[in-house]
Amino acid sequence: MEEHNNVNFMRLLSDESNRSTVSSDSCEYYQTEIFDQLPSIQAIRPEQDRQCCWEASEAYQGGPEMGERISHGQLSRGPKVKASTQPLKNMVMCIQGKRDARDRRKMQISSIGFWESWRRSQSINWKRGWAQMGGTLSGLLPWQRSLHTIEGRFGVGVKAYFVFLRYLVYMNILHCALICGFILGPTTFYGRSNSSEPLKFGGSDSFLDFFLGTGYLDRSPVFFGFYTRGSLDLPCLNTPLLYLAGILTIFFLSLILVVRRTTVGYKHTWMLGKRYSMNVSYKIFCGWDFTIQDPAAATLKHSFIRNDLKLFLEEQSFSLRDAQRTLGQRVRLFLLRSVLNLLVLSLLVGAFALIYISTKKSDDKSKHYWLVSLVLEYLPPITITLVNLVLPHIFRKISSFEDYSFTMQVNATLVRSIFLKLASLGIYLFFSLKTGHQQCGENMFGREMYKLCIFNFLANFCSAFLLNYPRKLLQEWYPSSLLSRLLGKQRFLIPFYVLDLVYSQTVFWVGVYYCPLLPLIGTVILMGTFYIQKFTVLWCCVAEQRMFRGSSSSVLFHFMLLLGLIMAATTLGFNLYHQKDTNDQNMRLPCGPFGNGKTMFNVTETCVNSLPSLAQTTLRYLASEAFALPLILAEIIILTSYVSRGRANQKAIERLKDMLVMLR
Repeated sequence: MEEHNNVNFMRLLSDESNRSTVSSDSCEYYQTEIFDQLPSIQAIRPEQDRQCCWEASEAYQGGPEMGERISHGQLSRGPKVKASTQPLKNMVMCIQGKRDARDRRKMQISSIGFWESWRRSQSINWKRGWAQMGGTLSGLLPWQRSLHTIEGRFGVGVKAYFVFLRYLVYMNILHCALICGFILGPTTFYGRSNSSEPLKFGGSDSFLDFFLGTGYLDRSPVFFGFYTRGSLDLPCLNTPLLYLAGILTIFFLSLILVVRRTTVGYKHTWMLGKRYSMNVSYKIFCGWDFTIQDPAAATLKHSFIRNDLKLFLEEQSFSLRDAQRTLGQRVRLFLLRSVLNLLVLSLLVGAFALIYISTKKSDDKSKHYWLVSLVLEYLPPITITLVNLVLPHIFRKISSFEDYSFTMQVNATLVRSIFLKLASLGIYLFFSLKTGHQQCGENMFGREMYKLCIFNFLANFCSAFLLNYPRKLLQEWYPSSLLSRLLGKQRFLIPFYVLDLVYSQTVFWVGVYYCPLLPLIGTVILMGTFYIQKFTVLWCCVAEQRMFRGSSSSVLFHFMLLLGLIMAATTLGFNLYHQKDTNDQNMRLPCGPFGNGKTMFNVTETCVNSLPSLAQTTLRYLASEAFALPLILAEIIILTSYVSRGRANQKAIERLKDMLVMLR
């Protein structure tokens, strides 16, 4: 009986919980399949089934030639060919329709040869085996049951946050594998240079070094200075080149993954979210899974349907209200939104000015009392934390006056807040890079990134257990008190928690060059963050009264992550060129794999000079400005083809809509 319950519960799995994207199917699949799912086509499908059954009977009586025509799909087209190999239990039709389909398959098998019949049966068995294997593997994904519980109680929007968090965990695990293969493994196997200090826990080291990144941790493999040039010293195979190749591979793969998830999610949202709307009657009468036997699974399914209907009604109500606005109301609303956007811009400028002033104030090297000196040293992080804590809540209040839909309010708050957070981090990074001319400045910058990660995780931990949980207890024990009424019920504010994830991942990307083990630290931090936020949402929060689409928000999540990646790559490029300038001025001391006057540029130049002349000419041409023109032309051709393909698909969609109107 327990096995049946597990199976029934697994039937509640959705594509969004099995994978970190909204759906793994391509848009081409939806373009070819969506017309077959229209209500008008479903209505005339029994007549088509009877016609196909009559044609199959004629084929059975007419010999193998007609059977061969049917087997090659000449009498059926589109989804029918795909349905012929689909298991009967997965086909959306009544019991009688499945019986007719089974009889048609038997007649087709009897009209073809033994070899073709065996090949079809093996193909069906292989597909069933792969489907079962895929279901088993999807059940092994971490946090599946937690994601279903969260979706049932709080909707797909909150679940999209946790799916996004799990996606970041997977990405950082991939980064850890690359770091081990390119950097940590060769250094461990071939050793370090003879002048490197042995890794020992000295007498001046303390436990606080693990929080500050100094002492023992500064000499460990965590930071850049540990990876000196060892016995692996070939022209094109050495520690500096492997280190650089590992970092560039991380950025390149991250760019591919993030861009792919952003574009695929956007196409899915554009195809299904804006062009098609599922009928409410289908959601009500066909949304239930009649194989459910577990009461807990039934409760979750009830919550799924209820949240989906609440979201649909909210969007329909806003669309109706927006369509009924007069010209005067639209003009007043436009003026109101303009004033509020100016207010947001003023707050952003004020926040950036405050961060700049605090950064300049922290450079004061005059003698102060030790406590005052400590506060001045940490004045920029304190200012950034306070700004990022207060302003997003103000943005949330401002968006509520702009009369957008709830999904648009969430997205507007996300865009404004992520711009604030990334810009504040960029200002801090700019001044940190500008003042890092001391011995092994890379380790100094890596320590700053390390402390940002640790501080952010500790802030999340304290917020969950020292603020959110006591607030929940106050609501339960003293619901009528003045403080309880002022605070109100706590809700899971998705924009702010997503901002924390994007901010953390951006710091991981920025610091991976200076702190190679930061992806491993980030993986542990993100896994801890999952359980902290799970505790927060399940034990401390109540469900939102207004729901929003998780698919569109998921696209925005990945787009903001792409902005963070671009910012990290820009910071790394600026620092590398900055190191070249300081090395030319003899201001840079030996440190890490690029010590003794070595930089990324002369190390790669040495490797290129050791290659054959043809390879040298090819690489220099690819790095020259002459290669830029054909590259730009190729990009223009590719983009033009994609735009033309999109327009053709849009025209096909419009024709299908016209056909639907005529069928009605």
